[in-house]
Amino acid sequence: MNITITGRHLEITPAIRQHAEDKANKLTKYYDLIQDIEIILDGQEAKQKRAEMVVSAEHRNMFVAHHEGEDLYGCIDQAAHKIQHQLTEHKKKFRNRKHPNP
Repeated sequence: MNITITGRHLEITPAIRQHAEDKANKLTKYYDLIQDIEIILDGQEAKQKRAEMVVSAEHRNMFVAHHEGEDLYGCIDQAAHKIQHQLTEHKKKFRNRKHPNP
């Protein structure tokens, strides 16, 4: 799994990078077919920060979530939570498909 962290209009400190990587690594618990995770952190406006996560999984599945707020750590947490919910729902839908008998 490849994790890419990009900062727009802000400096990514080692603490922020570590926090984002920890959250990204926990996503494999919910869906093991993840190939790439891209985290984009944006601090263009003075008070508003934005965290966006793009998860690419096998079979061309793409999951995207973002969150805006004043605290960058909180934005990362909320975006990871949204992705986690999407992965869980996708996994449920995929597992609960009924295959017709031939």
